[in-house]
Amino acid sequence: MGDMLPKNEHPIERGFRVVAGVGLLSLLVVGPVPGWGLAGLIGLVPIATGVLGSCPIYTVLGVSTLPKE
Repeated sequence: MGDMLPKNEHPIERGFRVVAGVGLLSLLVVGPVPGWGLAGLIGLVPIATGVLGSCPIYTVLGVSTLPKE
């Protein structure tokens, strides 16, 4: 992935992101209020960053939650 998508997320954080993303995405199917479908699509962002292990905002800010080696 190179410099464009550097790994900058702790493995536990990645898991939380995927779980949160799936939770938001589930609003598309079982949303409590009609119109929450758009909010559900926002769930794709944490799923993608969790799977890739790279957060673009962290990259821009120079932040990393990975443990120091």
